[in-house]
Amino acid sequence: MTYALLFLLLAQPGLLAAQVAQSSGTPAIPAGQQLLSTATGNKPPVIPVTVSTEAVRQKVLSEKTVRGIHLTCWGAGSTKNRRSIIARIKQSVVNTVVVAVKETDGKIYIPGVERAAELGSYEAAIPDPEGMVGDFKAAELYTVARIVMFKDNIAPKKRKDLAVRTPEGDLWRSHNGATWTDPYSREVWDYNLEVAIRAAKAGFDEIQFDYVRYPSEGNTARCRYSKPHNSKTAMANLGDFFKYAREKLKPYNVKISADVFGLTTTVKDDMGIGQDLKVLVENADYVYPMMYPSHYYTGEYGLKNPNSQPYKVIDHGLKDAYSKLGLNYSKIRPYLQDFSLGKPRYGPAEVRAQMAALRRNMLESWILWNAGNRYTWDALTPQYYRAFIDPDYKSEKLVR
Repeated sequence: MTYALLFLLLAQPGLLAAQVAQSSGTPAIPAGQQLLSTATGNKPPVIPVTVSTEAVRQKVLSEKTVRGIHLTCWGAGSTKNRRSIIARIKQSVVNTVVVAVKETDGKIYIPGVERAAELGSYEAAIPDPEGMVGDFKAAELYTVARIVMFKDNIAPKKRKDLAVRTPEGDLWRSHNGATWTDPYSREVWDYNLEVAIRAAKAGFDEIQFDYVRYPSEGNTARCRYSKPHNSKTAMANLGDFFKYAREKLKPYNVKISADVFGLTTTVKDDMGIGQDLKVLVENADYVYPMMYPSHYYTGEYGLKNPNSQPYKVIDHGLKDAYSKLGLNYSKIRPYLQDFSLGKPRYGPAEVRAQMAALRRNMLESWILWNAGNRYTWDALTPQYYRAFIDPDYKSEKLVR
């Protein structure tokens, strides 16, 4: 389907479902019925969860709606950069910011984390987290602190006992040389939760844990952990982490969430990384599948080039998530692609196509990802959002 047609259809929501269904070969969700899986090829079908779409829809509407962008530590931590971003946001439909406070290199960007001083992992990108959060809240934005958990290039080198190791006892490394902390280690949990508690004290509304998984980019058969490891223990351990995190963060009245691979919405196993969507939605307040079309393999969902079919990728993935999760589907908040990786180059049409697919599948919340904070603001103005995504959109003050 052309994006010109998508524009016309979005102005007539009733027509959109029928026309897109015809173009994609996937039926629109009929009110009052459960959605069947869109599994393709020789994969066994997902057994649908028996729950009415109206019940799910009402549950989605009862949740906070977030329309967000992810910000790097430097983009959010610099007063000058932050003011520029907030000025942009005020002209948009964005009501949420996700800020990186601990990254994949193991660096922690907010002060006051005792173990960071011990390990040498602190870098002063966000020297005044309270002031930063205060600025965002003054702009009526919901604030999320993103913390990378187990991928870490600092802690394992300082404390080999906290690392994923080889059979010989050396540090296990991925293809690019990256190291990982041991997901079974309670000391590793406590280290990251110290960052989370510091972020909560700074005023963040939600703590989002990323890389809550096991290594995948390398010879993982050589990975050795502090406890017996298989798919069952891996999935259970990640569920236990969220139970533990909820208890530790309970005094700070923050939500907790997990970032997961986009394909977790569809696959029937843990993908070899311990991520099972059902387990995680049971133990976290929200789950953010990273549904970037450029990251899906050729042939996934029967698409020759998923990157060129942003609508269909999101549509297929969310239908599978619905089949798996029932009422817990309301906890899904996808990360959407706002960057270019290969062809086509992503712009307003591609960004809006993803949002249209999301909304057609009953969801209202999303976060855009761009590693350089360079967002497609033309796709985010209230006027364009009403024209292309939600004809009933109107600005609102965030209810806390």
